[in-house]
Amino acid sequence: MTKAVRAQAVVNTFKIPTRKFDVPSDINGHPLRVSEYYGENVFDYHKSEILTKQDKQDIADILVKKKELSKEMADKFANAVLNWATGKGATHFTHWFQPLTGSTAEKHDAFLSIEGGKPVEKLSATQLIQGEPDASSFPNGGSRSTFEARGYTSWDLSSPIFLNTHENGKTLTIPTAFVSYNGEALDIKTPVLRSITQLSLAATKFLDLTNDSNREADMHDKVKVTCGCEQEYFLIDKGLYFERPDLVMGGRTLFGASTSRNQQLDDHYFGTIPERVLAFMSEVEVELYRLGIPAKTRHNEVAPGQFELAPIFDDANVAVDQNQMVMSVLKSVAIKHEFICLLHEKPFAGINGSGKHMNWSLGCSKHGNMLEPTATPHKNLKFLATVAVICEALFRHGASLRTAIASHSNDHRLGANEAPPSIISAFLGDTLTKILDAYGAGESYTDDNDKFMDLGADQLARLVKDNTDRNRTSPFAFTGNKFEFRAVGSSQNVGIPMTVLNGAVASVFNEVNIRVEKEKGEGKAMDDILMGVIKDLYNNSKAVVFNGDGYSQEWQDEAAKRGLPNLRTSADALKVIANTKANTFLTDLGIYSESELITRYNVRVEQYCLHRIIEFRTLLSMIHKDILPAAIEFKGRLAKSIDDQQDVKIDPRVDKELLSQINDHVNNLYDKAKKLNAPLDGLGHEIEDAEKIANELLPLSEEIAIEIAYLEENVSEELWPLPTYYDLLFVR
Repeated sequence: MTKAVRAQAVVNTFKIPTRKFDVPSDINGHPLRVSEYYGENVFDYHKSEILTKQDKQDIADILVKKKELSKEMADKFANAVLNWATGKGATHFTHWFQPLTGSTAEKHDAFLSIEGGKPVEKLSATQLIQGEPDASSFPNGGSRSTFEARGYTSWDLSSPIFLNTHENGKTLTIPTAFVSYNGEALDIKTPVLRSITQLSLAATKFLDLTNDSNREADMHDKVKVTCGCEQEYFLIDKGLYFERPDLVMGGRTLFGASTSRNQQLDDHYFGTIPERVLAFMSEVEVELYRLGIPAKTRHNEVAPGQFELAPIFDDANVAVDQNQMVMSVLKSVAIKHEFICLLHEKPFAGINGSGKHMNWSLGCSKHGNMLEPTATPHKNLKFLATVAVICEALFRHGASLRTAIASHSNDHRLGANEAPPSIISAFLGDTLTKILDAYGAGESYTDDNDKFMDLGADQLARLVKDNTDRNRTSPFAFTGNKFEFRAVGSSQNVGIPMTVLNGAVASVFNEVNIRVEKEKGEGKAMDDILMGVIKDLYNNSKAVVFNGDGYSQEWQDEAAKRGLPNLRTSADALKVIANTKANTFLTDLGIYSESELITRYNVRVEQYCLHRIIEFRTLLSMIHKDILPAAIEFKGRLAKSIDDQQDVKIDPRVDKELLSQINDHVNNLYDKAKKLNAPLDGLGHEIEDAEKIANELLPLSEEIAIEIAYLEENVSEELWPLPTYYDLLFVR
């Protein structure tokens, strides 16, 4: 791609009209309110005209586990779903599941069936409940041989069935789990559901044990785990995207010279959203609302070309599924607007990468949010005990939580200038930390009553001051009435960190419950019991609490003194999955079996190696096909210029100096490319290969990127063959 071709691509971009799409409207063409079409592509059994009132009550009881799903009810439900889906134009159905790739998978089957020689639409109870994809064709970590192909998908009753709409039709989509012939989980959903069950049981028992009343009527209902996943992403022009093989093959640029202005003026963050981008966002939101996904917030993020979407909280399992749909909708709608949506954690060097902040909480209808401090947090001992439980969970299992967010792509982001470090710590804020420090020391705490801010202007309303500030450098931050796991990567399936976090907290709650039950039986006052729990857990785990700058070298030094693990690369972190002792809390709770953990260890190490090898081979191809030819041609032009100037007795000093520098960088690039290429054919997919990649080959590839950046900045622009950061980040 020469300068002229790039320039034309830019011109073509500005000729792209803002896409107009069909806004949901009534029969008179008047736009509908969001509330009038929200969830229209989600099956709601309450609205079914086929199901009787008793059927609907039976389904409600089945969903909360008061009844088992009978064959008769499954048939009725399947028939109601079929009637709804075909009435909306659906022709196919699919079991939608989340294999260990981290993405989603689906196989479409037509409703069409032939009965008595006549075509009919049909969805049986069996088709609704169970499917049979090929288990050996998905990542399985060696747990399945090629000839052992059978696997099962099982309908998840807790996640809504929905319609996936495409240009020429609709597909009924049934969220399912995916297990092997022997019942081992080959997916991300199954352990998520197990972890939610275990945390719900443990937290519900804690609330019941600490209840002032022992009457059955005062017992708490099921504690729910809730989640809201903020989603960051980049948009780049589609016409430029396909000119960068590294973006196409790996989702990130493997090299690129920084632009003189990127994000240092802080002018993009929360700035005016470009019209073309706003049109894209609006269509994304319409599609999400139709799917019953409550998209709430949209805005420019810090880096140029970077944006964010945030939803309202939902049940954890539903939130995990919905985030997978959010990523899918972002990518599909972007193409309609002549964009490509990049979900990679670090698509561009030198500017902010993208995260997926996992906002997490738990509570029930009677007690409310267990992480709500109330107006007097120092008196809310159940809240403080819950926070202490979570701190203890992070302290014990920080390495496992780091492992849960480990990936080849997130390694580029963790510890960078906008993301938390790879050390797992908790930010609690000054107020909460002071309370826990006081109680941990056996002292009382006095509220300072500093609730409002005086802004010194009568025209401005008084602001209520939160109990905590926000800390962008913390991987796990308390933010008012929830914890925000900020270290999760933008492309990751949030179900993995969700599972480990739930399991870690559930395991500590179970220990606390044993203690509370014992001391309660001994006649201790509940406030004294809770104060003892708070004191002991916080004193044991406060090494994990850090409210300062997580980016600083001082924190890394301090964390080492505190004994907190710092697993800098995925190769370091993934070893934790193979550590049986470190994962006892997960296996004891039945969230994973030992064999399921071995499967995940093998799959994730293999995925890490494969992604890196693809990157390295793509980099080498671009060097030999694009970079070296351009640089060598520029060298030839410089050499000719030197000869021409000498012929007319002009001093070619500048040309000679530039040629010498270009020549040095070309030679360095060529030598380093040879060094990178040499070991590639011998690389496998074992942990030793991952370590070699992380510690030797990746740093070498980053050295190569520096050489290329120099050439990009010094080779004539008309010869440079690839879109630059200027093109990719600022052409909108």
